[in-house]
Amino acid sequence: MIRVGLGCLTGAGAQARLSILIWHRVHLERDPMFPSEICAKRFDTTLTWLRNWFNVLPLDEAVRRLADDSLPRRAAAITFDDGYADNLSVAAPILARHGMPATVFVASSFLDGGLMWNDGVIEAARRCELAVLDAGEFGRYPVSDWGSRTHAAEAIISRIKYMEPEQRVRAVEEIAKAARVTLPTDLMLTTGGLKALSKSPGITIGAHTVTHPILARIPDATARAEISSGRTALEAIIDKRVGLFAYPNGKPGKDYEARHVEMVRELGFDAAVSTAWGASRRGDDPFQLRRFTPWDEERLRFGIRMAKNLAASAQQALV
Repeated sequence: MIRVGLGCLTGAGAQARLSILIWHRVHLERDPMFPSEICAKRFDTTLTWLRNWFNVLPLDEAVRRLADDSLPRRAAAITFDDGYADNLSVAAPILARHGMPATVFVASSFLDGGLMWNDGVIEAARRCELAVLDAGEFGRYPVSDWGSRTHAAEAIISRIKYMEPEQRVRAVEEIAKAARVTLPTDLMLTTGGLKALSKSPGITIGAHTVTHPILARIPDATARAEISSGRTALEAIIDKRVGLFAYPNGKPGKDYEARHVEMVRELGFDAAVSTAWGASRRGDDPFQLRRFTPWDEERLRFGIRMAKNLAASAQQALV
């Protein structure tokens, strides 16, 4: 029933719509701090649904076929952002078992021991053994159980998310010091891991800048260098051309603007993805492809939300 309904909503050829799913991490086990985030068992189940309902294509192929009106009915693509180590150790083997391709967008500076700033906050709250985490200007938070640790991390992240990059780094260092913890160095891919991932069947590597900045909040010259240098670093490691790009955070008009779309186009990328909800169709800007993933754990609800996403004309405006 779900497959039939999705087929009615998508069409093929000139009437086709492309659903692009987005994930970041795939935890080996359910994360007690963020139990709604995907783990290996749930990812495996989700891929079973997708295999039954959709024609899952490599993103670069899907982009080409969207442009030449040859996209099949119920077309979909799978993407991951940032470059987490578990994309190789957990997600890739599950994808391989299902015979499904995926694109992994990697922020190059976090390879070999780096840490995303938001993960720094999360891990500080997770590992803190104090009764209260005193984060100074960012607030005081009890961290006695998983729920309070989650609240602390989310509250602090919301307060520093749109700070200048250098300020964010210093803030995370101060928070880790206040929590009296040592932050992990193994959450992101290593150079060797990236090479291995790029050789995995069906895996394509895409660019995601160098340091994952909010492009709209940095000078244009810096933004262009972030976009270009991130790709150059990845190409040097995997010895392949990198033709796809993902805007950090990806909200149109807030995290990136029209000038950044033009930068990506001018730098010779083939396509780029945002985090605007919806499905892309013929005539849409290939440098602002939409992405969406239902958060539902129940099969019917997941399918219905995918259908609603296909039916929606545009849940977020592009730039």
